[in-house]
Amino acid sequence: MKDVTDLHAEFGGERLPPGQRKTSRFPVLSKGGTPSVDDPTLEVWGAVEEPLTLSLPDLEALGAERQRQDFHCVTGWSRFDCEFRGVPFPRLAERAGVADDAVHVMFHAHDGYTTDLPLSECDREEVLFAWELDGEPLPADHGGPLRVVTPHKYAYKGAKWVSGVEFLTEPERGYWEKRGYSVDANPWKERRYA
Repeated sequence: MKDVTDLHAEFGGERLPPGQRKTSRFPVLSKGGTPSVDDPTLEVWGAVEEPLTLSLPDLEALGAERQRQDFHCVTGWSRFDCEFRGVPFPRLAERAGVADDAVHVMFHAHDGYTTDLPLSECDREEVLFAWELDGEPLPADHGGPLRVVTPHKYAYKGAKWVSGVEFLTEPERGYWEKRGYSVDANPWKERRYA
């Protein structure tokens, strides 16, 4: 298992970011209810050479791995040592063939949620499309069957119930970003709101 819990060192901070409290629980926070996802597929489109429709077995075939990560919620709690299993973002990007003019990524979810990040912030091995948590299938209330995890950002940047990845040639804003949340979402700089 790859351990990326030392990620904080890259950002010049302590493991527990400022303004956060450590918890062993895993609170459930979402913008609305938990959608029912009967056919978990991931669509990939936009500034790519090959638009894709991938099932969970297709994602597994790209090279799944287990990672130990820390999880930081913008509401002020952090859960250490989460064990996620999934496929790293760069493998999906390589499979789709990202166009040279792609600069931004929009994640889409089954409940209508969207969140955005610069491509450079996504193209990291620890950004996972995850379908397992702590050795079990990812629970629906935590984004199962498939979610994105972004341990270097506040968790609203990791879409639950992810349904699609859109590669963009210009930045666009997602659901919370349009409502005043930080575009950067860096926990070690406490970038919670714009």
